[in-house]
Amino acid sequence: MPVERITVIRYNPLWPELFAEERSLLEQVLAPWLGGGVQHVGSTAVPGLAAKPLIDIIAGVRDLQESRAAYEPLGEIGYVFAPHRPHEAHHFAKPSANWRERTHSLHLTEAGSALWRERLAFRDALRADPALAAEYAELKQRLADQCENGSDYAARKRGFVERVLISAG
Repeated sequence: MPVERITVIRYNPLWPELFAEERSLLEQVLAPWLGGGVQHVGSTAVPGLAAKPLIDIIAGVRDLQESRAAYEPLGEIGYVFAPHRPHEAHHFAKPSANWRERTHSLHLTEAGSALWRERLAFRDALRADPALAAEYAELKQRLADQCENGSDYAARKRGFVERVLISAG
């Protein structure tokens, strides 16, 4: 079985533009369900931070169950449902459910949910503290070199993420 490698690349200054284009499209498609806007999260949302080349997006919806009606319109613009944390969000990948081929990752979650607050707090903490962002970049690169799959990579970052979230309150 081939080893699934994690790729972390240098910051790409086009990432905010790619997000802005996608946000415009998502705001139109998700308008009936939005209650908290469409936010750029994850490492590509932190200027200067190395990242997997994947635009992470979180959209705050008014009601998680009602937002199931967005599956079809999202499919029409290339998003594929990819179950992840189903009790708190609907997750989609674009253009493929295969993580190695994704360009965008989208979570629909209720605005103000724990997931919503965590993703924004983590992003904002890294944006506000260049030393913290540099520490995270070093950890990510080390783990990308060591880990054989995305699950291990994510699990081994968890302690750092928890420490940042605790510090952020």
